Amino acid sequence: MNIGMDRIHAYEKELAYYLRRRLCEVDGVKVLGPNEDVPTAALVSFVCDYVHASDLSTFLDMEGVAVRAGHHCCQPLHKAVGHSHSARASLYIYNNKE
Repeated sequence: MNIGMDRIHAYEKELAYYLRRRLCEVDGVKVLGPNEDVPTAALVSFVCDYVHASDLSTFLDMEGVAVRAGHHCCQPLHKAVGHSHSARASLYIYNNKE
């Protein structure tokens, strides 16, 4: 069966929209980046008021969720938005909403 890149791209967009929306519902979590209506890659960067991104990535890893944490080679951007670090989820076809 040929999945096709168009279907993969549509699925990535669906997952990213879902994750952004759900993260915005969590008290103390701020999603960084453009609104949902702006086309982006299937990446979602976010910060949490209550825990450092490195600790958050460890806690999520213990639950089977992998995210990256740190500067992501964009320290000037972090400085511009008032954060020294962030967590970032990278979504693809092997991810799901669970």
